[in-house]
Amino acid sequence: MQIGVVGSGSMGSGIAQVAAQSGHQVVVYDLSEEALVKAEKKLGKIVNRLIEKGRLSESEGADLLGRIRWVNDLQSFKECGFVIEAIVERLDIKQKLFQDLQAIVSEECLLATNTSSLSVAAIASSLELPTRAIGVHFFNPAPLMPLVEIIPAVQTASEVVNQTRALIDSWGKVTVLAKDTPGFIVNRVARPFYGEALRIYEEGFADFATIDWAMKEIGGFRMGPFELMDFIGNDVNYAVTESVFASFYYDPRYRPSFTQKRHSEAGWFGRKSSRGYYDYSEGAALPEPNKDKELGKQIVDRIVTMLINEAVDALYLNIASANDLDLAMTKGVNYPKGLLAWADEIGLEKTLQTLERLQFEYGEDRYRPSPLLRKLVREGKKIF
Repeated sequence: MQIGVVGSGSMGSGIAQVAAQSGHQVVVYDLSEEALVKAEKKLGKIVNRLIEKGRLSESEGADLLGRIRWVNDLQSFKECGFVIEAIVERLDIKQKLFQDLQAIVSEECLLATNTSSLSVAAIASSLELPTRAIGVHFFNPAPLMPLVEIIPAVQTASEVVNQTRALIDSWGKVTVLAKDTPGFIVNRVARPFYGEALRIYEEGFADFATIDWAMKEIGGFRMGPFELMDFIGNDVNYAVTESVFASFYYDPRYRPSFTQKRHSEAGWFGRKSSRGYYDYSEGAALPEPNKDKELGKQIVDRIVTMLINEAVDALYLNIASANDLDLAMTKGVNYPKGLLAWADEIGLEKTLQTLERLQFEYGEDRYRPSPLLRKLVREGKKIF
C-alpha cells in the first residue's frame, strides 16, 4: 500500500520514515518547497547516523530514502491507500484538507489525523464518507516512540478501525484504542503529573528541583515534571492544559496553573529559550534539591495518587481498556509502571483515603475520587 503523509515537519517526516522502513512507498506533501528540501536533508542525516551506528546497512538506507517522494501537489496522493495528516492543530485547516483529499483519493483510501487535541468526529464531519476517517496519534519522535493511539470517531466504520490498527501494528508500533474524548489517553491521564507538581510548588511545599528529584529518585520516573515541561516547552504545555480544561467544560481537575501561565507569558519556555523553571544559559548551575526522603515520599504519593485517580476515572468512563491504559502510560510517556497496576500494588483503599484526605483539607473538587475507585474499595476488589 502506498502511504501519504501531509506535513513535512518533525512529526510528518518521522511517520514517513516509519512507513518507509516498513517497506511502503511514501509520498510526503508540504505547501512549502523550502520545508520539503529541509525535511529531505534532515532525514538523510538521520539515515546516515543509523548507518554509522550499524542499525541500517548502506543499501537499506538508500532503499529507505528511495521509497520516499517529497511533493507539493496534493494530486500526488491519487494512488495512496492510507493518508495521514500531521499539520497545524486547527480544526478549520484540517477539515479543509480532508475535503480536498476526498476529491483526489479513491473511496477505499483511509484518511487519518494525527491530532493530539482536536475532535476526530469534527474532522471526519467534513467528509462525504466520514466512515473512513480515524485518529492515529503518534508520539514525537515517531521513529523512536513505540506508542500510537488509535481513535475512532463516532462515524468511523469498525472495519476501518481494524484495518488501521493492523497497518500500524505491522510497522512495529504498540497500538492502543481510545475513545474520542479530549486528550485521548496519554494527554488526559498525564495532566496531574504537571498540574499537581505545580500546585505543590505554589503551596511552598517544595521547590522545582526537589519535586523533580523526588519523582525521579523515589518515584522512578525518567524525568521530573519541571524538567519535562522545560523540555516540551511551557508555551506548548500550557496551551494543551488550557485546551483540555476548556474541553472538559472547566472541570477543576484540569485547571491551569498561574505559575506556568506567568512563565509562558515571560517567554520562559524552557530549554528552547534558555530559561524555564531552570536557567539553561551558559555557565548557569542547576539548583540543588532538598533530598529529605520523607518529604520526597509525600510529594510522590500525592502526584502518583492523582495520576492513579485519573487513570481509574478513564477506565470508569470507558476511554480505554485497563490494559490499554497501562500500556499507553508506559510506552507513550515512559512511566515506571502502569498506573492501574500501580494502584493495585499500593492498595486501592489507601489511594482512596489519600484522595479523601486531600479533598477534605482543600475542599476542592479537583481531588474528588473516581466513582469506580469507591466502588472497587467497597466491594473489596482489585483492578486486575
